[in-house]
Amino acid sequence: MKKRPVVLKFGTGILAREGGCSLDESQFRRLCAEIAGLVAAGIPCVVVSSAAVAAGVDALRLAKRPSDLAGKQACAAVGQPALMNAYARHLARHGLRPAQLLLTHDDIFDAGRRRNASITLSKLLSSPGVVPIINENDSVAVEELRFGDNDRLSAEVAQLVKARLLILLTSADGLLGRRTLSARALRIPLVTDIGEAFRHVTPDKGEHSTGGMKAKLTAVRTAVEAGVETVIAHGRLKGMIAGAVEGDDVGTRFPVVKRRATATRRRR
Repeated sequence: MKKRPVVLKFGTGILAREGGCSLDESQFRRLCAEIAGLVAAGIPCVVVSSAAVAAGVDALRLAKRPSDLAGKQACAAVGQPALMNAYARHLARHGLRPAQLLLTHDDIFDAGRRRNASITLSKLLSSPGVVPIINENDSVAVEELRFGDNDRLSAEVAQLVKARLLILLTSADGLLGRRTLSARALRIPLVTDIGEAFRHVTPDKGEHSTGGMKAKLTAVRTAVEAGVETVIAHGRLKGMIAGAVEGDDVGTRFPVVKRRATATRRRR
């Protein structure tokens, strides 16, 4: 690897059409083109991707998304190949190919399995033209989307690959300040105190999201405390990925804040 990788997290809200029952091909086309731009610049990319359930709803020709866990897991099992096929088709336009990794809770938090996942990712990132695509293994997970719509998973993956940056793409411009009666909520461009950021969280979240902003901020805290700068940005706006990597004023940036070491004197 010439440079440390960037981890990109794509939620269902930016990969699926309205209603969350099928994949948005135009989004895959644009996002894969932006991934290719980074790879061409020598920046390896790892994608943590949701939307297997949405792809499965379409493949099974269901009228709506199932609400029960078994139904969602069945959709994920059918939809995951369709999801990977979408990545394969659109990455191929740029001479790239996806590599699928399905992870469970134990793969991240068991020391031996975490080490194996790290070794696999390292090998994939050193392979020319390969883009690892990671998703939680929803078809066998015993708890519904344990990682909170892949937010937490993306933060853990960022640590595994020693990422230079984690970008959480969502359906909002970033972290927004609370609305008032006289003004609309405005994007907060920079946050250096994660704890303070939680006061801006509202109960609102995307219709088909299991995480919401609270889960994203929890993931941000995990990543930043591990030394990975993080950006939350709008995934349906062009140029957000490149802008985040270049350090432009896009979304909300959470830099790694270095804590000052305090010297303690021992009394003799």
